[in-house]
Amino acid sequence: MASRVKDERDPQLQGFREVQRLAYACAEAVAARLEPGVTEREAARMQRDWLCERGVRDWFHLPFAWFGDRTAFTGFKVPLQFFPTGRRLEPGMPFILDMAPVYKGFTADIGYSGSLGPNPLHDRLLTDLEAHRALIVREVRERRPLREIYEHVDCLMIRQGYANRHRAYPFGVVAHKVGRVAERRWSPQVFGFGTQSLKGLLSDVVHGHRDGWSPLWSPYRFSDHPPQPGLWAVEPHLGFRGTGAKFEEILVVTDSRDPEQSAFWLDDDLPHVRRWAEERVAA
Repeated sequence: MASRVKDERDPQLQGFREVQRLAYACAEAVAARLEPGVTEREAARMQRDWLCERGVRDWFHLPFAWFGDRTAFTGFKVPLQFFPTGRRLEPGMPFILDMAPVYKGFTADIGYSGSLGPNPLHDRLLTDLEAHRALIVREVRERRPLREIYEHVDCLMIRQGYANRHRAYPFGVVAHKVGRVAERRWSPQVFGFGTQSLKGLLSDVVHGHRDGWSPLWSPYRFSDHPPQPGLWAVEPHLGFRGTGAKFEEILVVTDSRDPEQSAFWLDDDLPHVRRWAEERVAA
């Protein structure tokens, strides 16, 4: 599963960039079709159908959709609560679409936040996420321990007045490694996760434990090590009074001694990045 790259010119990055853009195109297409009364399960199915029609046959995980206060994981206690429900979308309600397709053997894991009509609070959360994207890549380039960067993300959220909602994910992760996956004619899922991807992640867990690193970026001691080269799906998730917002995209970490090449976001042509650029122009 491990995918090491030397710099941004590495040819395999195009495969990851292609699947990440495909996933974001899916999110934008499905978001445009959402209307009052659509359920989370229907929105998740819309994502799956859209991607399958374009050649996706395997997944890191099947699509999720969260509406209303579920975007902030309100009351989430067990993993089963992450799966789509019959919650119906209402005017002004925030939503998050989350999908992790595997396409041509390359993996992406993305999160797309929006609202059905105007929602000033949700807009503010999305705007404030930009500072987290800048902080994360800067401190990875400084080779700070992942656990320390996680704490700094937490501190920034507190200064902004928000709660850390990625802490509600299993192991409290803000990111996890992704990589190449062997293509198979039939790729079953277990609890919504692709078996091929799970094998790769478990292999990274075993090798990482032996060598002193983890493929899970968490607030715990097993993440108290410098950034491991590879591709990381990063998802800072803000919450405030029943409203949540996040982005999720791939961060590339290399062995390069050039700071700018040692860590960089795979793609800057993504919906949330374009939104921030438009806000700066408007300001």
